[in-house]
Amino acid sequence: MEYLPDDNSRYKDVDYWDERYKTEQSYDWLGRFSKFQHLLEKHVQKEDSILILGCGNSSMSGDMYSAGYHSITNIDYSSVCISAMSARYSDCPRMTWHEMDVRQLSFPNASFDVILEKATLDAIMVEEKTPWEVSPHTACFIHQALTEISRCLKPGGRFVSVTFAQPFFRKRLYARTEYNWSIRKYSYGEGFQYFVYVMTKGEELSPEDAALEKKLLEDTKSPPTRVATTQDDDDEEDFLSNIDLI
Repeated sequence: MEYLPDDNSRYKDVDYWDERYKTEQSYDWLGRFSKFQHLLEKHVQKEDSILILGCGNSSMSGDMYSAGYHSITNIDYSSVCISAMSARYSDCPRMTWHEMDVRQLSFPNASFDVILEKATLDAIMVEEKTPWEVSPHTACFIHQALTEISRCLKPGGRFVSVTFAQPFFRKRLYARTEYNWSIRKYSYGEGFQYFVYVMTKGEELSPEDAALEKKLLEDTKSPPTRVATTQDDDDEEDFLSNIDLI
């Protein structure tokens, strides 16, 4: 593919994205909005205030706006992206665009009904070789982002995470009492499955997820076990099959 980097580590490099967004018009990781719209409609109301993290040049924000979700705030750490997308959707009142780091959200506490990310956290983890022992640097990055997400959610608000990572691995990151949310899991896709996690602010972890958190705290050195998977979506970029998180 034209925009594939020489090394997966570049997916974390803002300079890479700035250059890519100068010429690439649109790319949708994990499929377009229509692929999981039926799931989102169960948890997101048309009048909800929505924050989209790492919006990139995806069509998702525009598709959601067309579907009736009009209160949408988009952030990305690429200034090139934000400039281009702001101009592209200048005719969409109440949809705004901001250059921002997911670890330092410049919004007051309890600002949003819904915070949504699609493959943004996946891209952060591009250099991880095993889901069992996430590097301290990446673990810190993810924790900072999730802490900010929880802070910016209203009571009863939902954090929606769309990812290729199976529950066995992704719940290890989300199941923490300090985030003050419950976790529900859904999936979509034919052949290769993608996952939608819905975290509801103010609800307790299920007994199963609370037990997972307790186990992880007690035993953080479980021996790694590789889980064999297949990747048959030719439209996805390499990093989705190279990150050992599925």
